[in-house]
Amino acid sequence: EVRWQSDWFGKFSLADVIRLTSRFTVAQLLARDDFNKRFTEQRPIAVTELMYPLLQAYDSTVIQSDVEFGGIDQKFNILAGRQLQEMVGQRPQQCVMTPLLVGTDGVRKMSKSLGNYIAVAEPAKEKYGKIMSIADDLVLQYFELLTDVPDKELAGFKQDMENDAVNPMTLKKRLAREIITLLDGEPEALEAEQHFEKVHQKGEMPEEIPEYHLAHGASCVDVITVLVEKGFAKSRGEAARLVKQGAVAKDHQKLAESDRVVPVQNGTVFEVGKKRRFIRIVVDEL
Repeated sequence: EVRWQSDWFGKFSLADVIRLTSRFTVAQLLARDDFNKRFTEQRPIAVTELMYPLLQAYDSTVIQSDVEFGGIDQKFNILAGRQLQEMVGQRPQQCVMTPLLVGTDGVRKMSKSLGNYIAVAEPAKEKYGKIMSIADDLVLQYFELLTDVPDKELAGFKQDMENDAVNPMTLKKRLAREIITLLDGEPEALEAEQHFEKVHQKGEMPEEIPEYHLAHGASCVDVITVLVEKGFAKSRGEAARLVKQGAVAKDHQKLAESDRVVPVQNGTVFEVGKKRRFIRIVVDEL
């Protein structure tokens, strides 16, 4: 059964807000770890933030929830739902919480807004490269949370890593194959691995390179325009920073900050960033 929050919050009045907030104390809300920490450090906490756990708890009472699922970071909010259910005479819901998946930055939980994520729908080669870039100490967590590898085998991985009996890169390759096989299939996983080994380990160019077409007779190109139009930079400013940082090379030669409009010929290849993304210039024939 699918329910829309607008069914109850669409007609939520000020009187309803007052009744809901009267059931909880400020002390109860400040018991939440992040609120308590910010309060202790005298950092601001918006009233709307304090309201969020109460509104989530109210959801549980409206649908008379039996079980609520959420990440471990939602523990306080889910338990608030149990408390409010008991207050209104309902049987308190069971709570099922999952560990948080740390993002590719190795610090914060994986989040699209933080940019430290691996998208399920992005190309297998992109996923493979991102998985290979994670910190060594995240490998076992990713195996546990994202694959079907048996616990007994994971225990062996852990022991091998503690005894320096295995190269972490070997386990990362296995991890990448497992994840991509689940999402895209085994052929795509093997192709992504071959691409990684060729481009990132052996330093070779990939077989398939995106093309940027120029009109017949063209002999120069605006690098900033190329980077933006091919999606390698979100804006001209970001593209300019890539050039300034030495992250763009033309035929294996890094561009200088002043290199904006550069000479090219049919087959010139630009390489961008540590992830080694490529663009091949194609001068169209008549």
